[in-house]
Amino acid sequence: MNFANRLKEIRTTNGVSQEKLAKQINVTQGMISQWEKGLCEPTATNICKIADFFGVCTDYLLGRQDWY
Repeated sequence: MNFANRLKEIRTTNGVSQEKLAKQINVTQGMISQWEKGLCEPTATNICKIADFFGVCTDYLLGRQDWY
């Protein structure tokens, strides 16, 4: 699974809106949407912020492993 799919899956599974996630990591909702569509990828810093927010490792978000 790629980053775009993994992000959308973890966000929706946890009942978090794009807007809420955007506010938590200090980006726009439009940026979250672009990441989930695979139009662009977040910086390493933002990947770390997303991982911290959801309590998962970055390798999980990047699709390098299937467990948190």
